[in-house]
Amino acid sequence: MPADVDNAFDIAFWFADTALNENEYLQPQKLQRLMFIAQAYYSVAFNGSRLMPAIFVADEMGPVEPNIYIAFSKGRPDVDARLFLPHEVEAFLDGIWRRFGHHSTERLNKMTKDTSAYKQAMKRGHRAEISLDTMRLSFARAENTPGVGQVVKPKVLRTQSGRAVTVKAWVPGAKTATKR
Repeated sequence: MPADVDNAFDIAFWFADTALNENEYLQPQKLQRLMFIAQAYYSVAFNGSRLMPAIFVADEMGPVEPNIYIAFSKGRPDVDARLFLPHEVEAFLDGIWRRFGHHSTERLNKMTKDTSAYKQAMKRGHRAEISLDTMRLSFARAENTPGVGQVVKPKVLRTQSGRAVTVKAWVPGAKTATKR
């Protein structure tokens, strides 16, 4: 299944930049856990869709995306990444950040290591791949993690009279259905 973002660096840079904008130091382990959590919840929220083309493996310290781990091991890598992600993806990542960004690395480590996806992979051996399906099942069942409804909340907007409205991203040139 194709991913909704071109590469995992776009997501890593989004988290790193968001932390920087909030004057927060983002430890490499915390970045790894946030990316793992984002991939899993995205799959739950969007019917098995893949947020980014990334493979997570089970390491003693927790789930790791090895390419991002190595690239960020000595600081921010000099890689061309997208400055702007699709609106839906940014809104989703913002929800992940608001829910988990303030947690300590230790708390995120414990949460992700307590998932059945991580535990199953560790049983198969060090650096065993954690499949997206097992990640999705672990987070869908809310095993030691908040339910998807507590993380990904739809934005409800209202008119000045208080009526709820449906908001969609504007697509220039797209034809809209008109009521008659």
